[in-house]
Amino acid sequence: MTMRIGLADPAGEYGVLGDEIDAAVAEVLRGGRYILGPEVESFEQEVASYLGAAHAVGTSSGTDAIQAALLALGVGPGDEVITTSFSFFATAGSILRVGARPVFVDIEPDGFNLDPGAVEAAVTGRTRAILVVHLFGQPADMPAIESVARRAGVRVVEDAAQAFGAVLGDRKIGSALHPCCFSFFPAKPFGAAGDGGLVTTGDADLAGVLRSVRVQGATGKNMHGRLGGNFRLDAIQAAILRVKLRRMDEWIAARRRNAAILGERLSPLEERGLIRLPREREGTASSWAQYTVRTSARDALGEGLGQRGVASAVYYPLTMPAQEVMGTGVGRFPRAEKACLEVLSIPVHHMLDEAQIGVVASAVEEALGGTEGRG
Repeated sequence: MTMRIGLADPAGEYGVLGDEIDAAVAEVLRGGRYILGPEVESFEQEVASYLGAAHAVGTSSGTDAIQAALLALGVGPGDEVITTSFSFFATAGSILRVGARPVFVDIEPDGFNLDPGAVEAAVTGRTRAILVVHLFGQPADMPAIESVARRAGVRVVEDAAQAFGAVLGDRKIGSALHPCCFSFFPAKPFGAAGDGGLVTTGDADLAGVLRSVRVQGATGKNMHGRLGGNFRLDAIQAAILRVKLRRMDEWIAARRRNAAILGERLSPLEERGLIRLPREREGTASSWAQYTVRTSARDALGEGLGQRGVASAVYYPLTMPAQEVMGTGVGRFPRAEKACLEVLSIPVHHMLDEAQIGVVASAVEEALGGTEGRG
């Protein structure tokens, strides 16, 4: 093993942008406004412009962004929120923390996102919202899901924690009227140096409620008109994100280049039935937060990659309803449950050059070379 290729490289980002980041952080420290304030306001304006959103509200994490959005919409006890069975648990946890009940549905036959038909079948008189996840950076089928929501008279919330920079049609994810939630966890395509999040919306009134919700529901100095939380984005993270935002087009393009190289290199393995590669739906462009393949030889592939100095990870080994805290078990979401047995994410991130992504592809080829007939 001569090199180590990780699933993300935030230290490498700092190696490129260190001087700019240090200067930006030092300016915040000199100014003494460490929570919200002008740095956060500037970031919100810049990121809204980048995404094509009317309003952007910074939050303390992607999880808090989802919770704040649900609270701002008035989702609470007695309500149901339809969501995917296959995602990081924060999606379901945010629903539970506002007192609502997550109603899980299966994923689409040919991808990892919500199946719109299953969503429609799950609507009841208690449904208040549909929480859509753009998993691994691939936009969900929003036109179909929005159509279901209109017919049912319910709200839509987007969990775009992995989809900053993803494109649906002629717009970026995050530019719609309804709330869209992002995470700036360091390993994300657009990552801070700690936790951070964002909610975008085209609704000015909702944006005002979100700004209240993120500061304990405050409506004035020591005046609280609604339930909220301590969901504030700190100024140092905003300053770091402002520096990185200037590189996002370049970095997303690099992820797309790397995904294209992996797709071309690994397609012969797919033709032999050893692996299934991720695909972008027509009319979309993924941010490629993860490059997630499927194979029944998942464990052998992961072990083989590790032996060759290439990182990999299973996102996710269990469906959300199968998590112990949910207590609902397995057996109702066959597509998601099958995905949990087969998925493996491999490096695709923007700090990898073409030679390094070639090493990743070669490692996959070599690792699967001895698994003929088990794919």
